[in-house]
Amino acid sequence: MDRRAFLTGSVGVAAFAALQLPRPGPSAAGTTAVVTSLSQLQSAINSATAGTTITLANGSYAVPSGSPITVSGRNGSSASPIIIQAETRGGVTLTGSQSFVMSNSSYITVSGFVFKQTSSLDLPSSCTRIRITRNDFQLGSAASHWLVVRGDDVKVDRNVFHDKSTIGCYLVIDGPSSTVMAKRTYILRNYFRDHSFSGSNGGEPIRLGVSSRALDIADATVEYNLFERANGDPEGISVKSSGNTIRYNTLRSSTGGIVLRHGNDNRVESNYLLSGANGIRIYGNDHLIINNYVSDVSDAGIVLGSGTVRDHFVGESADSRKGNDAPDRVTITLNTLRNNSQAVVGESQRTLAPLACKITDNLLVGASGSLTDLPYQSGITWSGNILWGSASNGNIPSSGFSRADPKLVAGGDGIYRLGSGSAAINAVSVNHAGEVGDDLDGHARSAPYDVGADEYLTAQPVRRPLTAADVGPGAA
Repeated sequence: MDRRAFLTGSVGVAAFAALQLPRPGPSAAGTTAVVTSLSQLQSAINSATAGTTITLANGSYAVPSGSPITVSGRNGSSASPIIIQAETRGGVTLTGSQSFVMSNSSYITVSGFVFKQTSSLDLPSSCTRIRITRNDFQLGSAASHWLVVRGDDVKVDRNVFHDKSTIGCYLVIDGPSSTVMAKRTYILRNYFRDHSFSGSNGGEPIRLGVSSRALDIADATVEYNLFERANGDPEGISVKSSGNTIRYNTLRSSTGGIVLRHGNDNRVESNYLLSGANGIRIYGNDHLIINNYVSDVSDAGIVLGSGTVRDHFVGESADSRKGNDAPDRVTITLNTLRNNSQAVVGESQRTLAPLACKITDNLLVGASGSLTDLPYQSGITWSGNILWGSASNGNIPSSGFSRADPKLVAGGDGIYRLGSGSAAINAVSVNHAGEVGDDLDGHARSAPYDVGADEYLTAQPVRRPLTAADVGPGAA
């Protein structure tokens, strides 16, 4: 966690003010209201029912200290949420200590605001099915975490979080108690960029849980999000809970990688990690790491960790729960790891080795150093991996790989895919049909699958690395 690597790059910014929010018309289930002051806004919220849409006129509004905008006891429905929106996306700026303070509410949508408050926007456990969409988060330096989710079934989509230089996370998923996670959070098409906290820990873009909640099933989905210059912490997506899906995200030019720090049974699928400092790091049990593409990372593409504890359990001490859980029954398969400092490595600083882990049918390519370095081999089964390049094999057992040319070809998006005549085509060692049905590009896989994240096809990819145009308030 002390290792730092700061990378720079161009800044892509969406133009918010010109994008008009949709204005739903009146319906039998609710009403519409256009308000021009905070007092009018509060009055409209206080009387809102299912289907009500409240639009705040463009401008900058200073929310008085001690008098936030309260949303209390307001309940929409799945078909008719209560919508609180800015006149145009990014046209309303809220300053002050707080903006919206919610309690005992459900099916509320907050859309199109620029948040410049100095404390967290907190969604408490009494608030469920809240949607935070198409907002611009640029909170003041006094705010630690910017958005905190404690309630169930919250959707956080198409927001931009940017330019944080102090400790704290852009987005935290917590829960109603010290041991229980918020359930079914959906994190979609957000843009997390330019976090420059220079400490050794505590600046994650997303922290999904915490050690005391690690064994609880959060069932969160984090997909199609873009991370650029996310340099606040080596953990870009920090998973500290169980039963989550992390897929289709792009992490580019960032210190932060994807880290399964605590928890079990998480799925990390079809993510791009490009030109950063950290790849994918794994602790805990029963994870599936599949179809990921890690390229030009200054550390290893994948780190299979070691442990200070064998397994976390209900009732263990707080100090024990903070320890690293040695990986058990982790499957690392069909990934492409290209031109990183190393491809797959382990750890020796802790005494508990991985158990019953599988590293199968991955494509490992490198030009220097060694491709593998795992100090604990007895708990790992290798098969079907293809190695290529002038990097040495490392300590992968001879039965677990072959050396053959994958004939990688760079696409217009900079991603290297299999070329005609690749040794990886139809070369898997085991049947993966129950694990995944498509490849990194979104193309259907056909048995026998190809080794690595790409299934050879000449068709254009369905999914590609994300750009700023694909995420944030202006995204489709």
